Amino acid sequence: MNAWVVDDPGPIDSHPMRFVRKPIPRPAPGDVLVHVDACGVCRTDLHVTEGDLPVHRRRIVPGHEVVATVVELGAGVSSHAVGDRVGVAWLRATCGRCRYCVRGAENLCPHSRFTGWDDDGGYAEYCTVPTAFTYGLPTGYDDDELAPLLCAGIIGYRALMRADLPDHGRLGIYGFGGSAHLTAQIALARGATVHVMTRGDRARRLALDLGVASVSGAYDSPPEALDSAILFAPVGDLVPIALRALDRGGVLSIAGIHLTDVPILNYERELFYEREIRSVTANTRDDGREFLRFAQEHRLQVRTHAYPMDHAQQALSDLKAGRFDGAAVLRNGT
Repeated sequence: MNAWVVDDPGPIDSHPMRFVRKPIPRPAPGDVLVHVDACGVCRTDLHVTEGDLPVHRRRIVPGHEVVATVVELGAGVSSHAVGDRVGVAWLRATCGRCRYCVRGAENLCPHSRFTGWDDDGGYAEYCTVPTAFTYGLPTGYDDDELAPLLCAGIIGYRALMRADLPDHGRLGIYGFGGSAHLTAQIALARGATVHVMTRGDRARRLALDLGVASVSGAYDSPPEALDSAILFAPVGDLVPIALRALDRGGVLSIAGIHLTDVPILNYERELFYEREIRSVTANTRDDGREFLRFAQEHRLQVRTHAYPMDHAQQALSDLKAGRFDGAAVLRNGT
């Protein structure tokens, strides 16, 4: 099969990935082999490719927003059938026994494994996945629209839950890419007032098209104090900016897996009056199921830009440069 591998992590413009031929993997007991129909391009893939995240496995195949068709069952699999349509997401395995798993916080499992970081992902024609970590897919969306839901949507949903937005509250969103444009729609559907602070005219136009109350530059102040904020841009300099925009008791949720260094915070200006910072670490499968149920019940507008699978390196370069709004999706057979 054809697949991208991270040959030598480094800046995307140095071409750290190679498009190679690899054997089609075989499903282990409890796994299924799937054909990758579409795979979303996530900023986490960029972090894996550029080395911002530590290398977990040499020559890994990135990609963890996979819309796929089951083509082979591993030993003991009875929950799936050949031809089933499934989603493959970031969280791939947990131990199920540690204190975090037992208390329902499997996203914090120290033995967890991740698609496209620990095990080969969806920048390929085929990949495998444990059946317990597949998702059913909502209807009414095409493959390009489904792919970003499987990480951008899920992690945005968890980030919104971590932000503790009150009913009809005021939400600030910093950065407006694949995850943020879905999260904004969840908040709007729940009656929130949403203010977007981001770079790029395309992202600002998309935000206004979706119905947000205001758009401005990433370092600008919103027109009113915020009850909650979510930082999607992996820019630590924005943390004090977002904290200053919070009203008393406000919560800042940081959605990314990687963040540049945060400047020294001033307690009086940024943290006093019980303002909080909360990080977001992966997601639980329950988060994924809840979000996908929401996506079934509320038709989301998913802005996508399709690339052939052999253009994955260009898609990541365009993501880094902010050349598109919404999300990029890789297609096999395009």
